[in-house]
Amino acid sequence: MLNNAEALNMLDDDLIRVATMEIIEDGKKTRSEIQEEIKMKEKAVEVLAEKYKNEKIDDEGIKLCLRSIGDNNSFLRSNCEPIEKLIEYLKEYFNPLNPEQEYSLQIEEGHDGARLSHTHQDQYEFVLQSLTLWKNITNDMFKLWCLAEDDILDPDNKYYLSNTGQGVHRLQPAPRVYPAMEDLLSGTKQMLQNNWVGSSKIHLGDHNVPNTLMFIDKYTQVPRIINPILNCMKNLPKVVEKDRGFQEYVNRKYGSLQGACKYILCDFFKYAFDGSGANNFYDAGSCIDGRLTSAWNWCSKLEEKDYYHLFKLTGFLGFDGDFQK
Repeated sequence: MLNNAEALNMLDDDLIRVATMEIIEDGKKTRSEIQEEIKMKEKAVEVLAEKYKNEKIDDEGIKLCLRSIGDNNSFLRSNCEPIEKLIEYLKEYFNPLNPEQEYSLQIEEGHDGARLSHTHQDQYEFVLQSLTLWKNITNDMFKLWCLAEDDILDPDNKYYLSNTGQGVHRLQPAPRVYPAMEDLLSGTKQMLQNNWVGSSKIHLGDHNVPNTLMFIDKYTQVPRIINPILNCMKNLPKVVEKDRGFQEYVNRKYGSLQGACKYILCDFFKYAFDGSGANNFYDAGSCIDGRLTSAWNWCSKLEEKDYYHLFKLTGFLGFDGDFQK
């Protein structure tokens, strides 16, 4: 819209940051500070709308664009931050070169449902690479979404209906999204500067990920997988602090509160990235799509975990949130 209206120069204006910033009630700001931020943002929006409106775009059109940019900022905070926090936990609790025997990330194909065999160091790198790729995909999600719509609505990009094993779906190539994914994967490899662990196969336009909208749906669910884990990590200290009996239980079973957190994270980093979740190696394994399949498989088995009660005690309701009214 801004490009067609010859108003792209607005994006270089110093006020754009204020006009599109997300105002967060983080418990640290006073009510007056929040109100002051709201006033600053509203004023910045009005100034930009008046400054950059022209014959091709009115002030309401400018405000619509600013709101859209603000939505993107909000999306990035709520979707990228959980992945970044999980990466922080991985680096904080686990040393790739010096594993603790009790918290080793080593997995072996055929044991505990794993379909991959990795040393502790390999699994650490495999998890770090997967989470970093998920973060990079999420960071580019709005761009990928636009490309996905172009792919699926392109009249020259033919499709046919096929039973993929997940129901009947629109099987269609992804001539725009696929190269974008290749670029993201290449950039992730360069960012981490180490040997890539596992397969680099990207499933798109096949029975695993039949079309680009299925691709978008898969990766927008990453925070749904991660947030319950982070909520457990955040709320467990509060529950322990309030209940002495529960504190004694945690210390007896896990050694400490930190031990309980580390136990949960160790299980997730091992079995949410073990190549499981499909009936053959090609559909799961270590490919790009299979890493997310493994994470979903871990979610489906959470109720069987011996620490499931810790999730329940810290407010876990499900990976889709609370639908109660």
